[in-house]
Amino acid sequence: MTAKCNSKTVFIARLLKATLNYAFSASIMRKKTFYLIGSVSFICWTVILCYLFIHKPLGKGFKYNEVVIQVENLENELQSQLKANELLLLHLKNIKKQIQETGKDLKKILEDNPDALDLKSDKITINKEDSICVLLLACNRITVKRNLDQLLKYRPDEKSFPLIVSQDCNHRATTNAIMSYGNQLTLIRQPDMSDIPLVGREKKFKGYYKISRHYGWALNQTFHKFNCDTAIIVEDDLDIAPDFFEYFRGLYPILKSDPTLWCVSAWNDNGKEALVANDPTLLHRTDFFPGLGWMLTKDIWLELQTKWPKAFWDDWIRQPAQRKERACIRPEISRTKTFGKIGVSNGLFYEKHLKFIKLNDEFVPFSKRNLTHLLKDNYDVAFLKSVYGSPPVSLQQLLSGSISTNGSVRLTYKTKDSFKKIAKSLGLMEDFKSGVPRIGYRGVVSFMHKHRRVYLAPIAEWKGYDTSWT
Repeated sequence: MTAKCNSKTVFIARLLKATLNYAFSASIMRKKTFYLIGSVSFICWTVILCYLFIHKPLGKGFKYNEVVIQVENLENELQSQLKANELLLLHLKNIKKQIQETGKDLKKILEDNPDALDLKSDKITINKEDSICVLLLACNRITVKRNLDQLLKYRPDEKSFPLIVSQDCNHRATTNAIMSYGNQLTLIRQPDMSDIPLVGREKKFKGYYKISRHYGWALNQTFHKFNCDTAIIVEDDLDIAPDFFEYFRGLYPILKSDPTLWCVSAWNDNGKEALVANDPTLLHRTDFFPGLGWMLTKDIWLELQTKWPKAFWDDWIRQPAQRKERACIRPEISRTKTFGKIGVSNGLFYEKHLKFIKLNDEFVPFSKRNLTHLLKDNYDVAFLKSVYGSPPVSLQQLLSGSISTNGSVRLTYKTKDSFKKIAKSLGLMEDFKSGVPRIGYRGVVSFMHKHRRVYLAPIAEWKGYDTSWT
């Protein structure tokens, strides 16, 4: 029995040894095979590379221009794709809002509007149930009728643009003029007629204190009592363009979707006829708050209302603490024009400048146009390329017309005084507010001179606005 066990044990041990020897031999063979295949592959690859290098056609070296063209084509393709993505995002945001506000599901919304997600369509639709309130601020000018007549003439319908008139001053004749329009508008009256106690030099600015008080109250009423989501603010001394409402309707989705924007204005501070292109479709971004017919959202008002100033609200709103590096949209050709020579500013700038502003007289269907080029990422790339790609010229060259190119040109300023000198020579407004020149964007003021686009620009390494420039 013991002998049999020993014999089996010896047999198993021999079998195990043989198996291990075979496995070890096979492992060595596999390693040798792997090394052999690797070596052959390396040799073949080296031979191919040598062959290609030796037989490379002569005279066909690296072509820099071709590479540049290919890179530019790739850049254009990427920009097109980004624009398509942004357009799709705007469509999706619009549909999301419709779902939330109407309770309809996606299928129903697409049945009502089959083009809602069509990227070939330039139109970004606004929910028909949306409305943009219009807030008209009035005081003691019966000429408010001139403004009201135009607002009611060009307003597409009452539901889309409900009109609120807020009156200060308790001026009976003006109240009667406003009430003569009946239910075409809603009249609210600023209740605080108390005097504002001021001392010293402040006394002569009392009118500005009352205006700021009225603005704050009226905006609170508009966004809280009437629960408006967005409002267009106008004053009682403005003429408006035929496409005034279409302008704001078309830009409404852009304002709502771009967090780097905080207002849309109908006004170009440098909008004299000689300084603008004859193209009513042109729109721009600006770091300067223009006012004179402007649109803001409730979200922005909630941000401003708790710190609303006692006076000079427009200068206050231009300060960095309020602007927060955000921009507004402005037109090339103004959609408003002031006829108010008499007011608290005593005609400041009116005779010299404001009365020469060109008012647009052509209707542009902005709500049917693709305006996504105004979104910051799209706009800044094209804008800076245009500005700093334009050849630099001197003021003397520009004034004398001794410029060889027919395209846009660039004037460079480095100091506040050099800016003011150039601006004065060309009929531009010279002042700064919190370091920002009127209509300026990234320090650049864009205008026309003798049918040529001119950029009055800081150096390309510009670091930002200097708030000491006033």
